[in-house]
Amino acid sequence: MAAENPVESLQEEATCPVCLEYFTEPVTLDCGHNFCRACIAQCWEGSDTAASCPQCTETVQQRNLRPNRQLANVIEIAKQLSLQAAKGTGGDGVCGKHQEALKLFCEEDQTPICVICRESRAHRTHTVVPIQEAAQEHKAHLKTLREEREKLLGLKKQTQTERQKIVSEFQQLRQFLEEQERLLLAQLEKLDEEIVRIQNENVSKLSEQISHLSELISEMEGKCQKPASEFLQVRLNEKHRGEKGKFQQPEEISPELEEQVSDFSQKMIVLLETLEKFKVNVTLDPDTAHPKLLLSDDRKSVSLGGTQQNLPNNPERFDYWSCVLGCERFTSGRHCWEVEVRDQGGWAVGVARESVRRKGQISHSPEGGIWAVGRWLGQFQALTSPETLLPLSRVPSRTRVCLDCDRGQVTFIDAGDEAPIFTFPPGSVPGGRIRPWFWVGGSRLRLCP
Repeated sequence: MAAENPVESLQEEATCPVCLEYFTEPVTLDCGHNFCRACIAQCWEGSDTAASCPQCTETVQQRNLRPNRQLANVIEIAKQLSLQAAKGTGGDGVCGKHQEALKLFCEEDQTPICVICRESRAHRTHTVVPIQEAAQEHKAHLKTLREEREKLLGLKKQTQTERQKIVSEFQQLRQFLEEQERLLLAQLEKLDEEIVRIQNENVSKLSEQISHLSELISEMEGKCQKPASEFLQVRLNEKHRGEKGKFQQPEEISPELEEQVSDFSQKMIVLLETLEKFKVNVTLDPDTAHPKLLLSDDRKSVSLGGTQQNLPNNPERFDYWSCVLGCERFTSGRHCWEVEVRDQGGWAVGVARESVRRKGQISHSPEGGIWAVGRWLGQFQALTSPETLLPLSRVPSRTRVCLDCDRGQVTFIDAGDEAPIFTFPPGSVPGGRIRPWFWVGGSRLRLCP
């Protein structure tokens, strides 16, 4: 590859990045970049104190403009070298055919020409403009191309960021699905074992009864040869014996097993609905937290403190019940998040209207703009009006809240075994902004990542 022309390199270094001409009164910024004094003043026009470098966008002080005398001397040398190069034979500034200065530019042929070339047959009918005018147009076009390049680079960086985000979200979803697959397969295996056990027991009982009947038939066939009175006596004894040991029906599938199969099918339906949702990374809003609530630095955990903190009584803050809202606001779509309970005190989780009452007594029910489940006075219940006791064998240690804004429905699921807990039916939650809601009575709540 041919070496770069040193004169062209020098001209490029001596060119202002704003006006694309040789520097005029060059000044140097704190970041080290150089500009014409008039160009940088025009760029900063209207700014009071601090401004940014047009080339690297670093913030600099406007008054700290240092004249670059060395660069001014280099510019003079560059101008002289350019002039000498233009005077050389075949140079860029002299017509190689007529030895005249190239003062014109042929737009059809896209080439500099001299005044004699202009009158020749080759260019007589072409559109010709002064070479300086053509240079200005090309410089303006070059500046536009540079700006477009910067936009494209920014767009490329943005798409790369979005790609990384999508990959990360799908990795989380893949892990979630794998966990659900393992859990459901384990439950299905237990159900299969129970069904096989019942089948084996029924086959064993049927075999025993068939053997008993075969013996009884053989015995009766042998006694058929006896006199009628004796045979009837035997027959009565056999009848009496038969009433004592009637034929036993095979063991039917117990209602408990049928209920287990039904629960398993329901879990599959819940899982399919859950697949359509993606977990939301909920964080706690400190501006809404009751003064007694202690929030972790990452705003993912909350517990009840012993004393009230000195916090501003802003309109958003709960001041009677120890409640706090999530920062996220939902108006459409499906969303879910999980809450882990660390202690055995009172607690409740769910959703609330954006406009839920914050001051004084509030109703923890749909009438008060809250849809939730929780533990209160040792009982697990849905916060309906009146409360609905939930007959669970154990209180879940991790609860998944699933909000469907489009259907106006909230579903609560035991995240440990995927068992449904309670559902506020479709249409229960009206439109508008809905936020995550938490009440802490003595437990410590933690939002799962």
